[in-house]
Amino acid sequence: MNSSEIRKKFIGFYTARGHVEIPSAPLVPANDPTTLFVSAGMQPLIRNILGEPHPLGKRLVNSQKAVRLQDIEEVGDNRHTTFFEMLGNWSFGDYFKKEQLPWVFAYLTGELGLDPHKLFVSVFAGNGAVPKDTESIRIWKDIFARAGIDAGEGERVFAYPAKNNWWSRAGEPDRMPAGEPGGPDSEVFYDFGQELRLHERSPYNGQPCHPNCDCGRYLEIANSVFMQYQKQADGSLSELSQKNVDFGGGLERQVAAANGTPDVFDTDLFRPVIRVLERAAKRTYGREEHDTRAMRIIADHVRGAVMMLSDGVGPSNKQQGYILRRLIRRALLYGRELGLSGDWRYVGTLAEPVAEIYDAVYPEVRARMRDTKAILEEEAVRFGRSLEKGLHEIEKLSEINGQTAFTLYETYGFPWEMTVEIAEGKGQHPDRRRFEEEFEKHKALSRTAAAGMFRGGLADQGEETTKLHTAHHLLLAALQQAIDPSIRQRGSNITAERLRMDFNFGRKLTPDELSRVENLVNDTIRENLPVTRVEMDRAEAETIGAQMEFGHKYPDRVSVYYVGSPEHFFSAEFCGGPHVAFTGRLGHFTIQKEESAGAGIRRMYARLTPAASGN
Repeated sequence: MNSSEIRKKFIGFYTARGHVEIPSAPLVPANDPTTLFVSAGMQPLIRNILGEPHPLGKRLVNSQKAVRLQDIEEVGDNRHTTFFEMLGNWSFGDYFKKEQLPWVFAYLTGELGLDPHKLFVSVFAGNGAVPKDTESIRIWKDIFARAGIDAGEGERVFAYPAKNNWWSRAGEPDRMPAGEPGGPDSEVFYDFGQELRLHERSPYNGQPCHPNCDCGRYLEIANSVFMQYQKQADGSLSELSQKNVDFGGGLERQVAAANGTPDVFDTDLFRPVIRVLERAAKRTYGREEHDTRAMRIIADHVRGAVMMLSDGVGPSNKQQGYILRRLIRRALLYGRELGLSGDWRYVGTLAEPVAEIYDAVYPEVRARMRDTKAILEEEAVRFGRSLEKGLHEIEKLSEINGQTAFTLYETYGFPWEMTVEIAEGKGQHPDRRRFEEEFEKHKALSRTAAAGMFRGGLADQGEETTKLHTAHHLLLAALQQAIDPSIRQRGSNITAERLRMDFNFGRKLTPDELSRVENLVNDTIRENLPVTRVEMDRAEAETIGAQMEFGHKYPDRVSVYYVGSPEHFFSAEFCGGPHVAFTGRLGHFTIQKEESAGAGIRRMYARLTPAASGN
């Protein structure tokens, strides 16, 4: 069973149960400064989890493109990837555990044909604030009993603490910021058998192998999150006004389980890329552990890079562009370990099979392939020069120890094995333990920085950010009216202090043009126009000229925010909010800076200040 069939089966299973399919949101979240990439299907649906009605109803389903940055260093084993697709279904205050868990089981055993004897589940063990999920335990025992399986707790149903069975974007309850929703979850694992235990790394102090021991025997394939709590400013958890189901199942992992392989890279989602690698490197996947790991890393990183490029991300030294550049460079380094060096532009040939994989579901990958290949090849040549510089620096070192090995990794991206090879050629043996200590410090700082992305709260819906979000609509309309009607948004980032907008335009704006844009926005603010939300069919919204986000696929029913009346509006945009009720509440709009953000793309920063007295 291939990935397209499984994706289709999942969507069909839930649409037959009253769910409406929605398209995948772009990888870069819109108007959300709290995170670099969409890492879960629920991120674009936060407002609906908190109670705002969705225009398509209370039951939704989709396959969402996602990137998880914490998995970059884990890539190389049989199951971790950076880019992935998350199959998801949601209930916003409609059904809950007694419907969801039997459906998950029916989908896995019926649609995917998985042997129920190979399925194991976990539930939340409870903590001081939220009790043990005995309801899910009871439901699972009944589900397995109907399949003729005795599901005793600790044998087939396992209760784990919040570290394992609580889900929020920020992690465990103690790490959740005020406003963040979360809840206990129930995961389903597929057992590949004791003989496929890949290594002894169980955190359970030598106890028998558990589904959560991360040894490689068990693969998590489904997770039902019961989103019913929200973190409060005093640190407590309170129940949301509605109980939600937020399900996520990794497509890559479900394909592996359905095909009986513990290796997600041995599926149709990676084989086309790996076949190209095998021919280029004249090596065979699965034969040598070192070569297999390198091929997994290259295939994963190139696939992730192609999907990012297709969604408008470009290489840079900041934010999403930094992650993209890091993926490309790591792929090239591991290519060097396979003997693929010299003409670094070979990475462009690996992009074609990625487009082949996603032709049917994400045709934009193929449509943008020419630019994607050009950027990959340009970045590869640039990295080749950087690598040569790094090798030159190594030659100047009198000693290569664990600390310098990590410095080389951090500065030039050299993995440990490359560095060791060079050091041993000099008769030196760097300390692996010191390298790993520095590496763990680096990961801890990265995790802290990532957690800090959530400090603004839930998508940062504070008063100032809401004002700037509304001003963002005014700015786009003003650019179109004062400069060029073909201008479209190409990205945005809004915090409580300022807004940032990327838009297509071929040159720097003149001071006079900037002044005209600024004045038009402020005139609209002074008019104190109403800001209203209207639900309508997508076709109708397109007919009236409502602006839409670049690269975003919209459902058949959408919400449109008007600045002004629907009959006489200054701005109309596909959007989910939040916004002020009248433009007069915004204050005074000032453009701070306008600069290049890449070929044909300009970037503008602006802020709001309280209006002068009498305005």
